[in-house]
Amino acid sequence: MVKYTDDFKAMVVREYLEGTIGYERLAKKHGVKSNRQVRDWVNAYKKFGMEGLVRKKRDAIYSVQFKLDVLNFMKRTGASLADTALHFGLTNTPMVAVWKKKFLNGGAEALDNPKGRPVMSDKAKNVKKNQKPTQENEMTREQKLERENELLRLEVEYLKKLRAFQMDPDGYLEKHKQRYHSNSKKNSH
Repeated sequence: MVKYTDDFKAMVVREYLEGTIGYERLAKKHGVKSNRQVRDWVNAYKKFGMEGLVRKKRDAIYSVQFKLDVLNFMKRTGASLADTALHFGLTNTPMVAVWKKKFLNGGAEALDNPKGRPVMSDKAKNVKKNQKPTQENEMTREQKLERENELLRLEVEYLKKLRAFQMDPDGYLEKHKQRYHSNSKKNSH
């Protein structure tokens, strides 16, 4: 996947906003893979300013509940990936597609798996050095049950919110709109 610099995106958006050239011609002129990409940049800029064009650092962590809310919104409203991302203040549209794919393949539990390896503390590094290679660091039965319970709680909470949304979509969205915007601002720092 091609990654464009923030300055490049800003230049393309400025050129569009000058009004002399459309999405398709801009994409061709600058070698952007699709005019949809240019449109997404323009919409993000209009809604969030320059901050809308800046990719968030990879260490941004979103809760499983937030991811479920995003996916639920997209399913219920029929919003596109880009519109959903804009609604929740997410500047990385493909991330929503990744969440959707994970959810469809593995349910809510799949959304809880962080990308990559977890960072190892100094204490854990020392313990690992002293371990025999045959020993496995497996979760105890109790830990597995606690994790399963937490995931089930999240799923029940998700289903409750889904039902509330189905009964009154406009009221639900209005009630939770402020919370989503404040959550996305917290996660962007």
